[in-house]
Amino acid sequence: MRIVIVGSGGHGQVVADMLLCAARLGSSVTPIGYVDDDAAQADRVLLGLPVFGRIDRLPDVPHDGVVVAIGDNATRHGIFDTLASRNECLVVARHPSAIIAESASIGPGTMICAGVIVNPCSSIGANVILNTGCSIDHHNHIRDHVHIGPGVRTGGAVSVGDDSLVGIGATVMPGVTIGAGSIVGAGALVRQDVGAGLTVVGVPARPIRAAAFKRRPA
Repeated sequence: MRIVIVGSGGHGQVVADMLLCAARLGSSVTPIGYVDDDAAQADRVLLGLPVFGRIDRLPDVPHDGVVVAIGDNATRHGIFDTLASRNECLVVARHPSAIIAESASIGPGTMICAGVIVNPCSSIGANVILNTGCSIDHHNHIRDHVHIGPGVRTGGAVSVGDDSLVGIGATVMPGVTIGAGSIVGAGALVRQDVGAGLTVVGVPARPIRAAAFKRRPA
């Protein structure tokens, strides 16, 4: 299965490495290159894979699926929706070292980086980033277009709303709900629910401002 990675920056190269590692261990999902709207990336070769050009070049590149490997949630969300509307196959990119419970569910286009753990009965939405070494405990609900940062720890029965960011090394206590479009700062300890569109930081985490987030029409 030939995969084009959308985005050739830092996270795009992390995803390329994940897929290359998996391919070396026998996976049929093989990255063939990137597309990127950054003109400075054109014609580069990164981790042995070429940058084919802008995203609008994608129809000209023979491929079987794509991964939107862009860290910013809003940008990734918009590109994901556009590609989905064009009937592109949005594939899951999973590092071979990740541990995923059989009872967990993973949505299309999600990226599961090295050292990630997803425990039983958790659901991970579409176009989610589970970044390096994060741990999602049992019965979590991680909604669409979320970014869970490196080293994050969630307790059991945590819910994270669409388009939210949980920053590097944050801890979310069991049973907590984080509303859509929220930002949890790096290293924060979240002990109580976080309303939609809030930014919280600190130990314990407290709101500092409303995040710029608009709900999409249903």
